[in-house]
Amino acid sequence: MRQQYDVIVVGTGFASSFFLQRYLERSPAGVRVLVLERGKVTTHKEQLDGERRTMMGRASRTIVNRNPEKRWVFLHTFGGNSNCWFACTPRMVPDDFRLRTKFGAGVDWPLSYEELEPYYCDAEDLMQIAGPPNDDTPFPRSRPYPLPPHRYTAVDRMFKRQYPRELFVQPCARPTRSVGGRPMCCGNAVCTLCPIDSKFTVLNGLPSLYADPRVTLELGAAVQAVDVQGGTVAKGVRYLKDGAERTAQGDMIVLGANALFNPHILLRSNLAHPELGKGLGEQVGTEAVVHLDGVDNFGGSTWVIGHWYGLHGLYDDSRRHRAAALVELGNLPKLRQERGKERQIVYMRVVYEDLRQPTNYVTVSADDPTKPEVVYAGHSAYTQQGLDSLKAELERRLAPFPVEEIFVRPGPFPTEAHIMSTTVMGSDPRTSVVDGYSVHHAVRNLLVLGSGTFPTMSPANPTLTISALALRTADHVTGAPKRLA
Repeated sequence: MRQQYDVIVVGTGFASSFFLQRYLERSPAGVRVLVLERGKVTTHKEQLDGERRTMMGRASRTIVNRNPEKRWVFLHTFGGNSNCWFACTPRMVPDDFRLRTKFGAGVDWPLSYEELEPYYCDAEDLMQIAGPPNDDTPFPRSRPYPLPPHRYTAVDRMFKRQYPRELFVQPCARPTRSVGGRPMCCGNAVCTLCPIDSKFTVLNGLPSLYADPRVTLELGAAVQAVDVQGGTVAKGVRYLKDGAERTAQGDMIVLGANALFNPHILLRSNLAHPELGKGLGEQVGTEAVVHLDGVDNFGGSTWVIGHWYGLHGLYDDSRRHRAAALVELGNLPKLRQERGKERQIVYMRVVYEDLRQPTNYVTVSADDPTKPEVVYAGHSAYTQQGLDSLKAELERRLAPFPVEEIFVRPGPFPTEAHIMSTTVMGSDPRTSVVDGYSVHHAVRNLLVLGSGTFPTMSPANPTLTISALALRTADHVTGAPKRLA
């Protein structure tokens, strides 16, 4: 006998889980939700015992990567990438949403910072974010952070004195005190797999969500397609489990897989669109290492505290010509080799925004249609302009400091572990896949969540924005009143 669900949710990562959190808050006791997760539940202890490496290997075999030099980081497991993120949660700044209007670059988002701001607050409350006071951030805030900020390093304090309007504490889901069973951050800088289970994950932060009696969780279910009637109504999904194809029927379908698998599912659902799968990318990161003269570094309370916006363009129009960058001042104690100068060093991870490029895309593999085929030719010229200017900009901006030498990595890192922009949102159905609420333009009971909807790739880590957008989408589909900051 076929079962009919009110909602079918694909995936259990940030997008799906934050949508589900708000949807269940707004829904009656009789609602029925099916959640289909491709992976299994892997406990924190199992990951520490060595399962993490196996998980990464299994994930890499589920795509066809046509550019092996370009890495795509994701996990097929309960909680998705909440198991391997570094828990960095800056907001996008208001200008990130109006890049075209303000700077003539990229495109504008179909929503404003002010529309998303209350949902940023809600997501921060759910994750118990540690962050700076409201009067010391680069983005307007209507509520304080739940937890106090982490402690600056000596170099952070030096930057703060010189550039008080550009250097801020990085907001993060690494707590500054024990909260909700999660201990205070240990500061060991191994955050991809937190040794003490301190950073927020779906496993430790939303323990009751999937135990809700309204929710049925099915593991080992790899969704392949949405069943769409007449090109306008989603009726259910088809998925693989234990080597066999199965189906489930639902009144609303929510795709919360990542930006490789959501477009793959849509393409296999005969929902072709000129922009579907196109524009694949992420931020582009590189590193600068600065040798200091007489200033010892380190001593902060987590792996990154200082967020420097000196290359971001907060107060000028540099984004008209080159990509903005967000700079993380590292607290990982990698030391110099000269005696007496061991701590006189700062590692700067420099993360540039990028723009969607049509030569980067996801399609269906001809050899194995169950897999996405990923083609990545490279980042935009706009981003390259930022990379090319880095050494000169650092020399100019660091001139007030006792700098001995600046070393810049010759090329970008192979990944920033943030996959974006393949199911782009927008107001015009001709140029975007979903609207500003992440509702599919043609199939109005089909939602597509996650960073695949991002029209541009801000320098800010995307997870907080993913979570805030998911909360906003849940409010929209449940008819909650609109909220503004």
